[in-house]
Amino acid sequence: MGHGAPAILMGIAHLMALESGRKLEVAEAPAAALYIGSIADELSRLAKSHDLESLAYILDMARLEADEICKLWGGQADRASGGPG
Repeated sequence: MGHGAPAILMGIAHLMALESGRKLEVAEAPAAALYIGSIADELSRLAKSHDLESLAYILDMARLEADEICKLWGGQADRASGGPG
């Protein structure tokens, strides 16, 4: 799933906003989910490499949930813009 640098940059922006006390907008939820999914994927691989299978499973579930949120919000954005969905 590796989302790479864009997800990391979005995550850093979210963390900076939270640290400054700025409330994140609802529209920023998909970007937050993308970042969370990316980090969960990396942590799951780390857990698996150390035979922490239960922890890896939980992290995989978090990644799948983040993917579903991205799909759901992405579909809503498509419908709002008149695109497919």
